[in-house]
Amino acid sequence: MARQHWLIKSEPNAYAYDQLVKDGRAVWDGVRNFEARNNLRAMNEGDLALFYHSTVGKEVVGVAKILKKAYPDPADEEWSVVDVAPAFALSQPVTLEQMKDDPALNGLLLITRARLSVVPVSVAHFDHILKLGKTKMPK
Repeated sequence: MARQHWLIKSEPNAYAYDQLVKDGRAVWDGVRNFEARNNLRAMNEGDLALFYHSTVGKEVVGVAKILKKAYPDPADEEWSVVDVAPAFALSQPVTLEQMKDDPALNGLLLITRARLSVVPVSVAHFDHILKLGKTKMPK
């Protein structure tokens, strides 16, 4: 199965990418929107997710790797969680303004479905955001 790409959002004052790096892995929980939940449920082990700081910063700062497919949220089994780990930080954050102003990112769901906390990202958009962040995929 081909690797999929995603974008996950977190308010940095609630859970920042740096905290994920310190923790080494985390349960990605708290998603309480059906469309975002369905996106979580579509994730597979090994998928990559752009880590976006919402509200404060409004920028992609790193990439997380999905460690475990969706399973029921222990707090409420109607919802789902996935396990994530840090993959790599971007050399330079990519701001929401940069993404909105870049024609190569037309159709990016972060912009068109801004309220969703978990959205799929095309390979082309994923690669372009890494390029804007002056970051190459590690081997």
